[in-house]
Amino acid sequence: MSDISDVQQLGHLLKQDGADHSLLDTSSRVAQFTLAVMVKLVKERPWQVAEQLLDLLRQEGRALMQVDPTETAVGNVVRRVLKLVRDDYASMCCGRQVEGDNSESLQKLVSAKGDSVDDYSRPQPELRERLLESLDELERELALSRENIAAQALEHIHSGQVIMTTGRSRTVEAFLRRAAAQRTFQVMVAESAPSFSGLELARVLSRAGIRVTVVPDSAVLAIMPRVSKVIIGTHSVMADGGLKAPCGAHALALAARQCAVPLIVVAPAFKLTPQYLCSEDQEAFQRFGSPERVAPFETASSAVQLVAPAFDYVPPDLVPLLVLNSGGNAPSYVYRLLSEMYHPDDFKLGA
Repeated sequence: MSDISDVQQLGHLLKQDGADHSLLDTSSRVAQFTLAVMVKLVKERPWQVAEQLLDLLRQEGRALMQVDPTETAVGNVVRRVLKLVRDDYASMCCGRQVEGDNSESLQKLVSAKGDSVDDYSRPQPELRERLLESLDELERELALSRENIAAQALEHIHSGQVIMTTGRSRTVEAFLRRAAAQRTFQVMVAESAPSFSGLELARVLSRAGIRVTVVPDSAVLAIMPRVSKVIIGTHSVMADGGLKAPCGAHALALAARQCAVPLIVVAPAFKLTPQYLCSEDQEAFQRFGSPERVAPFETASSAVQLVAPAFDYVPPDLVPLLVLNSGGNAPSYVYRLLSEMYHPDDFKLGA
C-alpha cells in the first residue's frame, strides 16, 4: 500500500507554484523527491526478494504518477530505479556485469534479450546494500545533471553570437551563465505570453551581466535571421525524439528551421520518457492552465470556451541536437538511450 503522506507531499510540490508554475524547474525537484521516496521504500519496507521489491516500487510509482499524469519525471525515475534493481540482481545472481560495454551492436541487444533474468524470486541477502549504493549514485547524477549540462556550454556558444530562447528554463539559464563567464554574446528572450516567464529569465540573465533583449512572441520569425543559435529547454523528451515543451517552443523551432538557424535542446537525462504522443490533448500529455490572463472573466463571452494549454509537441525533425548530461545526441539516438536507462517491461508502468 502506498504511503499517503508521500502522495500528498508530491501533490503539494506540484501545486505550490500555482497553475502556471515553472514547468522546467518543477521537474527537477519532482525527480529528486520521487527518488527519495524510492530510497525510503528500499530501506524501510520489509521485502525479502527482488520480486517483492519490484512489486512495491511499481505500486508506489503508480500512486505517485496518478497525482499528475503529465509529470513524466515521476515515472521516469521509478523506471530508472526498477532498472537498477534488475541490473544489481542480475549481476549478483548470474555474475554478469551489466554496465560494462557501452558500444553494443544491434546484434548484441537482440541476442541479450534471450539471456535476461526472468526469475527474481531467489534470495540475495546483499541486494539491499548493493542497491542503496546504486541509488546513491543516481541521486548524485540527478543533483549534478544541470551542472554537467552547463559544463558543455563553451562547446556550443561562441563570442559575438546572438542566442535566442523562450520561457524560464533553469537548465538554459545555467547553460548561458556558464558560457558568459568566458564568452561575450547577446541573448534574445521571447516573452512567453501569457505567463511571461521569459521576462523572469531576462531579469536573471541581465543581473548576471549578460546583454539581454526581450522580444514579443509575434516577432520571433521576423528577428530569427539575426539569430546565430536557438537554445531551449523542455519538459520531456518523447520516445521518438520529439519534445513535450512549453507553449511557444514549436513556433520557435519552426522559425529556426525556416531561417536555417541551429537549434539545441538542453535537458537532463531523467526527462527521457518511453511515452509517445498519441494526441496533443491526451490526459498524460497536455496540462491546461487558467485562461484568465488571456481573456479576463469579466470580458469573456459565455458562448466561448477558452483553453490555455501548457505544452507544445515539437516533432523530432525540428530538433537537430539534444544536449544531455553525457553529451550531445541526435533525436534518432533516443531509442538507444531509453534501452540503456529503462527495462522494456517497465515502459508501460502506469498500465
